[in-house]
Amino acid sequence: MTEYISWIAMGATVAAACMTASNLGARITGYGFGVFTIGSLSWLATGTMTGQPALIWTNVVLTVLNIFGVWRWLGRRAQVEEGGRSAAEASESIPGEALFPVSLLARAPVTIAGAQAGSCLDAMAGCHSGRLAYLAVSEGGVGGVGEVFRKLPWRDAHVDGEQVVARIGGRDLSSLEELPKDQWPAR
Repeated sequence: MTEYISWIAMGATVAAACMTASNLGARITGYGFGVFTIGSLSWLATGTMTGQPALIWTNVVLTVLNIFGVWRWLGRRAQVEEGGRSAAEASESIPGEALFPVSLLARAPVTIAGAQAGSCLDAMAGCHSGRLAYLAVSEGGVGGVGEVFRKLPWRDAHVDGEQVVARIGGRDLSSLEELPKDQWPAR
């Protein structure tokens, strides 16, 4: 029985680590913490059945932290994302410019001519005006390895639903200025 529970613990821990590390949004991260909770409870049971106090106390603490993670990512963060989404949808039906949640600029896919070309990483904006200067966009790579950062001027982009559309005349992102990963331009 102990061996079976320890395999569940190992599987849940590995699956949860993949879910949270992939950064696929608040819901997936929250579910990852839920799976982490299953893992920490299984490790807690394994520690109890095998008389390992260090394993027990480590997983008591981890269970509390995992429950906090579930609340943080499935409760609070999901509410924030839903609040931004509902405001954006409501703004489309009233006069004036439609709104979008700025947090979208840290995760949205970037498309060119309807095909995904990269992903938003962040945006740079004026401190006083609040105007967006440019987006930092990731191109290529797998899981962040081998990716190239590009500078997409805001004048060449717009938000359409949950994505950023690059208006760069059918070219690919490689035609944009490459950003050093740790020293982006001030202008």
